[in-house]
Amino acid sequence: MLSHRSTQAEWMDAADATQPAFEAALRDLARINRLSLAHAPVLRWLEGLAPPGGRLSVLDVGAGGGDLLAAIADWGIRRGVALDLTGLDRSPWSATHAQAMGVPARWITADLFDLDPALRFDAVVCSLFTHHLDDATLVRFLRWIDARATRGWLVSDLHRHWLPWSVVWCGVRALRMAPMVVHDSTVSVARGFVRAEWERAVASAGVDARIRWAFPFRWLVHRG
Repeated sequence: MLSHRSTQAEWMDAADATQPAFEAALRDLARINRLSLAHAPVLRWLEGLAPPGGRLSVLDVGAGGGDLLAAIADWGIRRGVALDLTGLDRSPWSATHAQAMGVPARWITADLFDLDPALRFDAVVCSLFTHHLDDATLVRFLRWIDARATRGWLVSDLHRHWLPWSVVWCGVRALRMAPMVVHDSTVSVARGFVRAEWERAVASAGVDARIRWAFPFRWLVHRG
Protein backbone atom coordinates (compact mmCIF):
# COMPACT_ATOMS: atom_id res chain seq x y z
CA MET A 1 0.00 0.00 0.00
CA LEU A 2 2.85 2.39 0.78
CA SER A 3 5.37 1.34 -1.85
CA HIS A 4 4.64 4.54 -3.81
CA ARG A 5 3.71 8.05 -2.70
CA SER A 6 -0.02 8.63 -2.44
CA THR A 7 -1.62 11.33 -4.57
CA GLN A 8 -4.72 11.48 -2.37
CA ALA A 9 -5.66 15.05 -1.48
CA GLU A 10 -5.66 16.32 2.09
CA TRP A 11 -8.76 18.11 3.35
CA MET A 12 -6.62 20.91 4.74
CA ASP A 13 -5.58 21.82 1.19
CA ALA A 14 -9.15 22.05 -0.11
CA ALA A 15 -10.38 25.46 -1.21
CA ASP A 16 -13.72 24.89 0.53
CA ALA A 17 -12.25 24.07 3.95
CA THR A 18 -14.07 26.15 6.55
CA GLN A 19 -12.34 28.35 9.12
CA PRO A 20 -13.69 26.45 12.17
CA ALA A 21 -12.57 23.10 10.71
CA PHE A 22 -9.17 24.52 9.76
CA GLU A 23 -8.55 26.06 13.18
CA ALA A 24 -9.67 22.86 14.97
CA ALA A 25 -7.14 20.99 12.82
CA LEU A 26 -4.38 23.47 13.70
CA ARG A 27 -5.02 22.95 17.41
CA ASP A 28 -4.84 19.19 17.07
CA LEU A 29 -1.78 19.33 14.81
CA ALA A 30 0.00 21.31 17.51
CA ARG A 31 -0.84 18.47 19.93
CA ILE A 32 0.51 15.89 17.48
CA ASN A 33 3.69 17.92 17.00
CA ARG A 34 4.28 17.97 20.76
CA LEU A 35 3.58 14.26 21.18
CA SER A 36 5.74 13.26 18.20
CA LEU A 37 8.67 15.57 19.11
CA ALA A 38 8.34 17.24 15.71
CA HIS A 39 10.12 20.44 16.76
CA ALA A 40 13.19 18.79 18.26
CA PRO A 41 15.13 18.20 14.99
CA VAL A 42 14.61 21.81 13.93
CA LEU A 43 15.80 23.19 17.26
CA ARG A 44 18.87 20.91 17.27
CA TRP A 45 19.76 22.12 13.78
CA LEU A 46 19.39 25.76 14.81
CA GLU A 47 21.82 25.13 17.67
CA GLY A 48 24.60 24.73 15.13
CA LEU A 49 23.60 27.80 13.17
CA ALA A 50 23.42 30.48 15.86
CA PRO A 51 25.83 30.73 18.81
CA PRO A 52 24.60 32.17 22.12
CA GLY A 53 24.44 35.94 21.95
CA GLY A 54 24.02 35.92 18.19
CA ARG A 55 21.19 37.09 15.94
CA LEU A 56 19.14 35.07 13.48
CA SER A 57 16.31 35.77 11.08
CA VAL A 58 14.15 32.69 10.51
CA LEU A 59 11.42 31.98 7.97
CA ASP A 60 9.05 29.07 8.64
CA VAL A 61 7.47 27.86 5.38
CA GLY A 62 4.02 26.29 5.68
CA ALA A 63 3.90 27.63 9.22
CA GLY A 64 0.34 26.49 9.96
CA GLY A 65 -0.72 27.64 13.41
CA GLY A 66 2.75 28.84 14.35
CA ASP A 67 3.58 26.25 17.03
CA LEU A 68 7.05 25.67 15.55
CA LEU A 69 7.76 29.41 15.60
CA ALA A 70 6.61 29.56 19.23
CA ALA A 71 9.04 26.74 20.04
CA ILE A 72 11.84 28.55 18.21
CA ALA A 73 11.06 31.74 20.15
CA ASP A 74 11.33 29.85 23.46
CA TRP A 75 14.58 28.26 22.24
CA GLY A 76 15.97 31.70 21.41
CA ILE A 77 15.22 32.97 24.92
CA ARG A 78 16.93 29.97 26.52
CA ARG A 79 19.87 30.16 24.12
CA GLY A 80 20.29 33.93 24.29
CA VAL A 81 19.78 34.35 20.54
CA ALA A 82 18.00 37.46 19.24
CA LEU A 83 15.42 36.27 16.73
CA ASP A 84 13.49 37.86 13.90
CA LEU A 85 10.76 35.32 13.13
CA THR A 86 8.48 35.16 10.09
CA GLY A 87 5.74 32.70 9.27
CA LEU A 88 4.68 32.00 5.69
CA ASP A 89 1.41 30.24 4.89
CA ARG A 90 -1.11 30.71 2.13
CA SER A 91 -4.10 30.29 4.44
CA PRO A 92 -5.31 33.55 6.03
CA TRP A 93 -6.64 31.49 8.93
CA SER A 94 -3.11 30.49 9.83
CA ALA A 95 -2.18 34.10 10.56
CA THR A 96 -5.37 34.66 12.54
CA HIS A 97 -4.76 31.54 14.62
CA ALA A 98 -1.09 32.31 15.25
CA GLN A 99 -1.86 35.86 16.34
CA ALA A 100 -4.59 34.63 18.69
CA MET A 101 -2.07 32.19 20.20
CA GLY A 102 0.44 35.00 20.74
CA VAL A 103 3.10 33.63 18.41
CA PRO A 104 5.89 36.27 18.37
CA ALA A 105 6.36 36.45 14.61
CA ARG A 106 5.31 38.56 11.68
CA TRP A 107 3.20 36.79 9.11
CA ILE A 108 3.13 36.58 5.33
CA THR A 109 -0.05 35.20 3.78
CA ALA A 110 0.89 34.11 0.27
CA ASP A 111 1.78 31.22 -1.96
CA LEU A 112 5.47 30.61 -1.35
CA PHE A 113 6.33 30.95 -5.04
CA ASP A 114 4.77 34.43 -5.06
CA LEU A 115 7.11 35.68 -2.33
CA ASP A 116 9.25 38.68 -3.23
CA PRO A 117 12.41 37.16 -4.81
CA ALA A 118 14.53 39.77 -3.04
CA LEU A 119 13.57 38.54 0.43
CA ARG A 120 16.33 36.61 2.19
CA PHE A 121 16.59 35.07 5.66
CA ASP A 122 19.50 33.66 7.65
CA ALA A 123 17.64 30.38 8.07
CA VAL A 124 14.61 28.91 6.34
CA VAL A 125 12.87 25.96 7.99
CA CYS A 126 10.07 23.77 6.77
CA SER A 127 8.56 21.10 8.99
CA LEU A 128 5.93 18.59 7.84
CA PHE A 129 4.98 20.58 4.77
CA THR A 130 6.73 19.16 1.72
CA HIS A 131 4.57 16.02 1.62
CA HIS A 132 1.80 18.33 0.40
CA LEU A 133 3.79 18.88 -2.82
CA ASP A 134 3.92 16.69 -5.90
CA ASP A 135 7.33 15.48 -7.06
CA ALA A 136 7.92 18.22 -9.65
CA THR A 137 6.89 20.97 -7.23
CA LEU A 138 9.16 19.50 -4.57
CA VAL A 139 12.16 19.93 -6.88
CA ARG A 140 11.10 23.52 -7.58
CA PHE A 141 10.71 24.10 -3.84
CA LEU A 142 14.20 22.85 -3.05
CA ARG A 143 15.64 25.37 -5.48
CA TRP A 144 13.42 28.05 -3.95
CA ILE A 145 14.45 27.38 -0.35
CA ASP A 146 18.12 27.17 -1.31
CA ALA A 147 17.90 30.64 -2.86
CA ARG A 148 16.11 32.20 0.15
CA ALA A 149 18.50 31.10 2.93
CA THR A 150 21.82 32.86 3.45
CA ARG A 151 23.21 30.65 6.24
CA GLY A 152 21.26 27.45 5.78
CA TRP A 153 17.92 25.69 5.45
CA LEU A 154 16.24 22.61 6.84
CA VAL A 155 13.33 20.47 5.66
CA SER A 156 11.89 17.92 8.08
CA ASP A 157 9.21 15.54 6.87
CA LEU A 158 7.67 12.12 7.25
CA HIS A 159 9.14 8.77 6.32
CA ARG A 160 6.54 6.69 4.49
CA HIS A 161 6.17 3.40 6.34
CA TRP A 162 3.40 1.16 7.62
CA LEU A 163 4.42 1.53 11.29
CA PRO A 164 3.91 5.32 11.66
CA TRP A 165 0.82 5.02 9.45
CA SER A 166 -0.65 2.48 11.89
CA VAL A 167 0.33 4.45 15.00
CA VAL A 168 -1.17 7.62 13.57
CA TRP A 169 -4.37 5.84 12.49
CA CYS A 170 -4.92 4.57 16.02
CA GLY A 171 -3.67 7.68 17.82
CA VAL A 172 -5.86 10.31 16.19
CA ARG A 173 -8.95 8.20 16.86
CA ALA A 174 -8.01 7.36 20.44
CA LEU A 175 -7.42 11.07 21.14
CA ARG A 176 -10.68 12.02 19.36
CA MET A 177 -9.03 14.57 17.15
CA ALA A 178 -10.78 16.80 14.63
CA PRO A 179 -12.24 15.10 11.52
CA MET A 180 -9.81 16.94 9.25
CA VAL A 181 -6.87 15.60 11.24
CA VAL A 182 -8.32 12.08 11.36
CA HIS A 183 -8.50 12.11 7.56
CA ASP A 184 -5.29 13.98 6.74
CA SER A 185 -2.95 12.34 9.25
CA THR A 186 -2.64 8.97 7.54
CA VAL A 187 -2.80 10.62 4.11
CA SER A 188 0.21 12.69 5.17
CA VAL A 189 2.20 9.57 6.00
CA ALA A 190 1.16 7.96 2.71
CA ARG A 191 2.33 11.12 0.89
CA GLY A 192 5.65 11.06 2.74
CA PHE A 193 9.08 10.12 1.38
CA VAL A 194 11.64 7.37 1.52
CA ARG A 195 15.33 8.20 1.28
CA ALA A 196 15.67 7.29 -2.40
CA GLU A 197 12.94 9.80 -3.28
CA TRP A 198 14.75 12.55 -1.40
CA GLU A 199 17.99 11.64 -3.15
CA ARG A 200 16.31 11.94 -6.55
CA ALA A 201 14.69 15.26 -5.64
CA VAL A 202 17.94 16.77 -4.34
CA ALA A 203 19.83 15.61 -7.44
CA SER A 204 17.14 16.97 -9.76
CA ALA A 205 17.13 20.32 -7.94
CA GLY A 206 20.91 20.55 -8.11
CA VAL A 207 21.24 21.74 -4.50
CA ASP A 208 24.02 20.90 -2.07
CA ALA A 209 22.16 19.19 0.77
CA ARG A 210 22.57 16.43 3.34
CA ILE A 211 19.90 13.81 3.94
CA ARG A 212 19.74 12.15 7.33
CA TRP A 213 17.39 10.23 9.56
CA ALA A 214 15.74 11.64 12.69
CA PHE A 215 13.60 10.04 15.37
CA PRO A 216 10.74 9.28 15.05
CA PHE A 217 10.37 8.35 11.36
CA ARG A 218 11.58 11.64 9.90
CA TRP A 219 13.92 12.62 7.11
CA LEU A 220 15.95 15.79 7.48
CA VAL A 221 17.22 17.47 4.33
CA HIS A 222 19.40 20.48 4.94
CA ARG A 223 22.19 22.83 3.94
CA GLY A 224 24.16 24.20 6.87
